[in-house]
Amino acid sequence: MSAKRCDLNLFLVFDTIYTERNLTQAARTLDITQPAVSNALARLRKLFDDELFIRTARGMQPTPVADNVAHNVSAALGLLKGSLLERQNFDPLQTERVFQFSMSDLAEALVLPRLMPLIESSAPHLTLQSYYVKRQELARNLARGEVDFAVEVPLVDDPQLCHHSLISDDYVCVLRHGHPALQEAFTLDAFLALQHVHVSSRRKGMGQVDLALLKLDVERRIRLRVQHYRVAAAIVGSTDLALSMPRFLAERYDLAILPLPFPVPQLNFHLYWHRQADSDSAHRWMRESLIRLFET
Repeated sequence: MSAKRCDLNLFLVFDTIYTERNLTQAARTLDITQPAVSNALARLRKLFDDELFIRTARGMQPTPVADNVAHNVSAALGLLKGSLLERQNFDPLQTERVFQFSMSDLAEALVLPRLMPLIESSAPHLTLQSYYVKRQELARNLARGEVDFAVEVPLVDDPQLCHHSLISDDYVCVLRHGHPALQEAFTLDAFLALQHVHVSSRRKGMGQVDLALLKLDVERRIRLRVQHYRVAAAIVGSTDLALSMPRFLAERYDLAILPLPFPVPQLNFHLYWHRQADSDSAHRWMRESLIRLFET
């Protein structure tokens, strides 16, 4: 492959096809015609002396050569974008930037109520969008700029990802006011005698509380599984069910709060971003603002 024959636009097409796995969708994303995408792909194939993408029933599947260069192409495009953004004067009062966050509903409940008042006062035209990206897909989404930030539990170390501890919080048990269990000592036996609500987006699996109980060779009776803490708290407020949740969140509800009578590791959330965004002044303002919010 001769560097003299390289056209940087070709690598943008490559990155988009790799992401979309569909030439028509890649053309829409790039706002060009499909023949233009096909022409660029033909030039890329000649440049790399490889098919790069094979048409299958599941879309355009990358060859081993395409897989091998995809990360470097995405990272290089990100660095170019970051260099351009770095040269722009950033004014939070004027910016119309849109930031994409990956967060679970629990992370949203912990982060957004504190972050949005700051955004309203300091960056009134800035937009946030939050949705959940699976952990195994986060690094790729951050590298491609599809996600700007992720608020997640500690992930496996990745040299391309930067992170900063954001939230550490204890788990507590909440009950409705007037619950019979409030009249006696809240021991492990008393906890196990209760029927519990478990919050998870997964159909099966154990949370931190259940893993801690497993170490004690006991288990609790889970009467109900739901997806959201807000729903669980509303149910607990009108029944004799119990709910274990982070203290930070529990304090928002009119419920009795009890320390758990057995050791449970703290909930830890980190803020993650891709190294290529370090030089983006708007990105820097957002992450530094968010970190400061949770340091005070």
